[in-house]
Amino acid sequence: MLDFAIRIVINAVALVVAVLFVPQIHFNYSGDQWWRLLIVALIFGIINTYIRPIVKALSLPLMFVFIGLVGLIINTAMLLLLAVVSHEVDKNLDQVHLGFKIAGWPNGPFTIEVLIYAIVAGIIIAIVSTALSLVRKISPV
Repeated sequence: MLDFAIRIVINAVALVVAVLFVPQIHFNYSGDQWWRLLIVALIFGIINTYIRPIVKALSLPLMFVFIGLVGLIINTAMLLLLAVVSHEVDKNLDQVHLGFKIAGWPNGPFTIEVLIYAIVAGIIIAIVSTALSLVRKISPV
């Protein structure tokens, strides 16, 4: 359980870094609404914990052919899935407005711009979460 909580924190930090560095990734939260970040990070953690391993296992033959490209596609797909899930939460729960969008999507049209910004954000999230995971393994806790 502690490992999952640490992964949630790592996901939260990686998402904040992606929001800060990728101009079309929007996430509306302010200092007093930190719980929105926690909910989105929890959703992202659940997606990465349960769905990503299945997708990676199914794409294993492609990974041998295209080396790391499939991993980039999986990261992008998980980020797009996060946008859809957070949009559905916003739509179905009146009190919760997470506001996670990629270039105006999923409210707007799915364009190549959405895909490009999701790829860039996926790369940033992968770099940040890998770095934080390595620091976690090195430091005695």
